[in-house]
Amino acid sequence: MIATDTKLKAWGNSVGIVLPKKELQEEGLEIDDEVEITIKKKTNVLREVFGTLKGVKRKTDKTTDELLKEIDEELDPN
Repeated sequence: MIATDTKLKAWGNSVGIVLPKKELQEEGLEIDDEVEITIKKKTNVLREVFGTLKGVKRKTDKTTDELLKEIDEELDPN
């Protein structure tokens, strides 16, 4: 199984992806082999968290470090 990050690319009127040749060879895959692909949009967790914190920062006098510490404590109260 190959798990890799790649970008969707325009290919005429369609969309294509590029898979690293090395990973294909490691899996024994060749051109014209049939494969099953599952696609999931990649998210940037840090951007989501800090983007959320920007909005929160305007409503509080706490620093980002203080807010992150609070979040950590809420997620793991031990």
